[in-house]
Amino acid sequence: MMMQIISGWLDTANAILWGVPMLVLLVGTHLFFTVRLGFIQRLLLPALKLSFSFGKRGAGDISHFGALATALAATVGTGNIVGVATAIGSGGPGAVFWMWVTGIIGMATKYAEALLALKYRQVNEKGEMIGGPMEVILRGLGWKWLAVFFAACALLASFGIGNMNQANSIVLQVKNIFPELSAELAGVVLAVLTGAVMLGGVRWIAKVCEVFVPFMIVFYILGSLVILGINFDAIPGAFATILKSAFSTEAVGGGLLGTAIAQAMRYGISRGLFSNESGMGSGGFFAAAAKTRNPMQQALVSMTGTFWDTVVICLMTGLVIVASGAWTQVDASGMALKGSALTSAAFAQVPYVGAPVLTIVLLTFVFSTIVGWSYIGEKSAEYLFGLKAIFPFRLVWVLVVYVGSVSKMELVWNFSDFANALMCLPNILSLLLLSGIVASETRRCLADPLTFQR
Repeated sequence: MMMQIISGWLDTANAILWGVPMLVLLVGTHLFFTVRLGFIQRLLLPALKLSFSFGKRGAGDISHFGALATALAATVGTGNIVGVATAIGSGGPGAVFWMWVTGIIGMATKYAEALLALKYRQVNEKGEMIGGPMEVILRGLGWKWLAVFFAACALLASFGIGNMNQANSIVLQVKNIFPELSAELAGVVLAVLTGAVMLGGVRWIAKVCEVFVPFMIVFYILGSLVILGINFDAIPGAFATILKSAFSTEAVGGGLLGTAIAQAMRYGISRGLFSNESGMGSGGFFAAAAKTRNPMQQALVSMTGTFWDTVVICLMTGLVIVASGAWTQVDASGMALKGSALTSAAFAQVPYVGAPVLTIVLLTFVFSTIVGWSYIGEKSAEYLFGLKAIFPFRLVWVLVVYVGSVSKMELVWNFSDFANALMCLPNILSLLLLSGIVASETRRCLADPLTFQR
């Protein structure tokens, strides 16, 4: 009974926190930095070149590519597949366009987060970098109480969205393939694999992600291209449907707010924001660990994470779903397919290829999220309790992976959304208040001829 009451309270709180004001705040922040930084997205090509740098120039723990791969491990997950399907199911094919737009403008905010994280990062007693929004808030604004609040929210959120929810998703997916497999055994295996990756800290996590993340992203893109190639004749129509739906003024529920364009914008923007996490502050943790000549270098590299996450991967998912025509199908009760059911229906239409691609991608995407978010949680725990908290955190993290594997997740999902919203608010506030620093640092680094050298 108590759990139901708490879940209901969290539902109400999330409806408020993740309502229109939050979406307006996040999109407004993306647009603000896009304008103030002179459309920093124009530097995408040199940023992509920098991202493949494994060099050791500059202070830091991991390479540009290691920082990017670890950040992508945390952000690329089920939202890129199931989240896109949810957006299409609720907002129509036009949601894909608005998700794509959100990714483009969100690159500017991700850049600002990373630049500030690098500027205000510190070195701990072990000689490792510690940084992220809490250091930005403390050293940039001098508000220790808000820095502690952010770190506490990030720590709590990591155990939800980055751990239990992901562990539960991956075990359910495995059991769909091997129904006879017990959740307990799958949970033990997953916990052991997670512990093995976490054991060596950020350097080992980055090394694993440098191999693992490119594989899973390239595999998904190639798999999607194969599926689109099989449905080649449907691709022009899919693009036309997405664009038409994105700007359709056809009434859906009466009045301006019921138009198709409003629905497409609402769900496309919201799912895009959830997917790339621009504005949440998670990217700053990884950027702070990077070896780099100046803050702008890694900030540009971090910006490419949003490009890969939303502009490329989410677009691939959207095209596969729309080109397949699955978004027009209904279930046994006559309701339109949504979420995982829609994704499965779209990929299943391509025999021998679709289902294996979807299964492998979901497993790798979810596991990478567990690994990536473990670093966010660890650095938050270190900020709050010191170096002595690292080993206990890793132990608890691995144990919670098992708990998530065998538990029901409704309450945890609601709590995760709540904690994520509480991360966004102080992070966005600090970004806006320190936007002048971002602009001045950008101008300074643009004048440095070494900025664009790998």
